[in-house]
Amino acid sequence: MPAASAAELVRLLGLAPHPEGGFYIETFRAPALPFELPRRGVRNASTAIYFLLEARTFSAFHSVESDEIWHHYLGAPVELHTLDQARGHRVVQLGSKLFAGEVPQHVIPGGVIQAARVTTGSYALCGCTVAPGFDFADFVMPGSAELVSRFPHARAIIEALTRS
Repeated sequence: MPAASAAELVRLLGLAPHPEGGFYIETFRAPALPFELPRRGVRNASTAIYFLLEARTFSAFHSVESDEIWHHYLGAPVELHTLDQARGHRVVQLGSKLFAGEVPQHVIPGGVIQAARVTTGSYALCGCTVAPGFDFADFVMPGSAELVSRFPHARAIIEALTRS
């Protein structure tokens, strides 16, 4: 059986465009936490999405206040880029070829700036689990000028993975 195309997966899974790039659908939202988070209010315990990224686009640099676990399901490997003051710019290869240095799962701590792209192949289907659960109020997508001022050593990748 031939592999599904990105367009077929978008249709089959009911994915919609995501503001950072790619396509997504929420697949799970746990009940609300029994307490309020400082400066954030009430959030669900966790959320999960399917996230499809095609080779011709990228997930722009952004941050989420909660920890986010990326899972690789199908297709090409994904470069996950992170920026933070403590470690600078880091890259992890998310994929299924463990002996080639890829990992099938990777955690990005809350508040760390992240971006993703497919560098080979046509698409990747991933999942993202966020805990405490995702809320667009906790989502920030800074512009390249702001990021370059904070991380000047990463100018090239910032300019490649931000939107104007």
